[in-house]
Amino acid sequence: MTFAALYAGAVVAVQAGIEGLEKARKDAATVTADGTPLQELIEGVKIHRPPTHADERGTVCEIYDLRWGLTDEPLVYAYHVTIRPGQTKGWVVHLMQIDRLFVYAGVARIVLYDARTESASFGRLNIFHFGDHDRALLFIPAGVYHAIQNVGDDDAAFINLPSQPYQHDDPDKYRLPLDNDVIPYRLPASG
Repeated sequence: MTFAALYAGAVVAVQAGIEGLEKARKDAATVTADGTPLQELIEGVKIHRPPTHADERGTVCEIYDLRWGLTDEPLVYAYHVTIRPGQTKGWVVHLMQIDRLFVYAGVARIVLYDARTESASFGRLNIFHFGDHDRALLFIPAGVYHAIQNVGDDDAAFINLPSQPYQHDDPDKYRLPLDNDVIPYRLPASG
């Protein structure tokens, strides 16, 4: 008898003795054995995880470098955002602007929804968790809704390096309520 057959037989025997197992949902694989995420990215979404360099004096983590070759868009504007524990910012979409979020503090759940009807990934969701445990520069294309929820115990923080400066007299920012019938995802309560 092969190992697979023995294993399958053992699983069936264990399943028979667990109350409520027929109502439980089995976890799906989310990463490979080497830790590579299995999530298929929305078209145009990019993630860069710059290393954090530490020594006895502290740490250094690069935020953005044009030489990384991630975009040809110039760096024209930057701003800093914090989100209190349990709070959410979003849903937001831009028609022209590309967001480049460098998430570095707290624990932020970032949910993206591709609403571009001509996109190869139209209707796809991406869900990420970034922060002090996993610093990342996340590129969000125009036409992709995004919401950011602090699921940690401390303030979450990020720096946005958008592709164009904020137009105070005519913002390129459109909002949906958190609970809507456009995006097939409900942000769970945190905290």
